[in-house]
Amino acid sequence: MVSDASKHYPVLLNELISIITPQHGGTFIDCTFGQGGYSSKILSYKNTKVIALDRDIESKVKADEILNKFNDRFVFKNIKFSQLDYLKLKNENVRSIIFDLGYSYTQIKDPKKGLSFDSSGDLNMKMGLNDFSANEVINKLDAIELEKIFKFFGEEKEAKRIVLKIIKEREKKNINTKELVEIIEKTKKRKNFKIHSATKIFQALRIFVNKEISELIKGLITASKVLKKDGVLAVVTFHSLEDKIVKYFFRSLSEKKSISRYMPKLDAPDTIFKLIQKKPITPTTKELKENFPSRSAKLRYVIKKNDVYKFDTDIFDKFNHLIEIENLGNKL
Repeated sequence: MVSDASKHYPVLLNELISIITPQHGGTFIDCTFGQGGYSSKILSYKNTKVIALDRDIESKVKADEILNKFNDRFVFKNIKFSQLDYLKLKNENVRSIIFDLGYSYTQIKDPKKGLSFDSSGDLNMKMGLNDFSANEVINKLDAIELEKIFKFFGEEKEAKRIVLKIIKEREKKNINTKELVEIIEKTKKRKNFKIHSATKIFQALRIFVNKEISELIKGLITASKVLKKDGVLAVVTFHSLEDKIVKYFFRSLSEKKSISRYMPKLDAPDTIFKLIQKKPITPTTKELKENFPSRSAKLRYVIKKNDVYKFDTDIFDKFNHLIEIENLGNKL
């Protein structure tokens, strides 16, 4: 069985539903609404309410369809999930907050967004509520800055060679999507026939343009604050950088750590989360057959132990080197 290329599949849907248990009712926040796969499934259970967020205004088309069906139990907001604290949630019984950090099929294939290396025309990659596009990144940032973006956000080992070629070519003309792909394909020495040569560079650009590192960190912190006791915070990631951040955040707030090596662990500050399992949940063989793009998906989740709003976290310090690279976009 192969996936229908025109259909969006909500990844790890059955596993997620078994974790967040919407059959018991309550309010659920879908931080990455997309095509509404998670929201629709949650709303199929009685006594549930979904507050859905998405920075992509085009997601409102699908949101309006769901609103017509569940107008008393569904709310859509066109905001970034880092702005979660903009919502008035004081009286909401928030039982679960969900992040699916992947892109939907319709977003990837939208030529206007330019997320795919199969696209033609100007480089874009803006998911909505952005300050700059990939076109400005490729054609305006200097060689050192581009190399950092490709190396750390795309984990591209041949970043320096590719950047030198980009700098040379852009002296002649503004580089578009098709030309960037050609530059990468001609420059790379190491060929991986399992993935396209441009995959890592395009990943790096998407992360940089959409400030996905700081967005994720801010989103996790805010979600942890507004979640109620016994609520579930669940995140589906699709590449190692995202997964490292989520894994560290969950573990650091689930394990007691001594402030000093001379202080017993029992005297260390209490944790706010309960980590049920350390290893991530991954797609079943059946799901992989139905939806091959789900192969890189990892689902991690924690349960909030108490109604704590204020807590300390060192996650910004831990990933400060990535935030500094992301801040290079401030000059555009």
